[in-house]
Amino acid sequence: MKIRPADEGDFGAIRRIAHRAWSEAYDDILNDETITETVSSWYSNDSLADALDRPGTAFLVAVADDELVGFCHAVFYEDEGDVLRLYVDPDDWGAGVGTALHERLRDDFQDFSTKRMRSMVLADNDIGNEFYRQLGFEKTDEAEVEMGGKTYTENVYTYAF
Repeated sequence: MKIRPADEGDFGAIRRIAHRAWSEAYDDILNDETITETVSSWYSNDSLADALDRPGTAFLVAVADDELVGFCHAVFYEDEGDVLRLYVDPDDWGAGVGTALHERLRDDFQDFSTKRMRSMVLADNDIGNEFYRQLGFEKTDEAEVEMGGKTYTENVYTYAF
């Protein structure tokens, strides 16, 4: 598996992975319409292009056998950073893709002299919450996010270097 910076040619595969991962991880939390609307908005070509162009951003993809199998997007500021997105195609869950993306991202964070990074996960997303706990993140707060006209609780996880 290779981890590399994302480029515009990856946008279709990123949307596909996001939709598949959201459908699998959030099937008991969000309805299909909310998943489709949110993925279409958050992962539009314009949104992804903006993320690629923004200073202080890491946008990485994982490629196995010439196929994109996961991605992550994070932003750095001062001595902190936020993991905004980290998704793996459900067919590759448990194969170490998410961990490999996290490790590369962690190295990038350290290159920016980051002291801590955060990630937000829907509180009801058992898979995502367990993933971050296994990586050594600690739940430090809660926040809210609106999707599909509803408000959902997110757990905020922090990883200290």
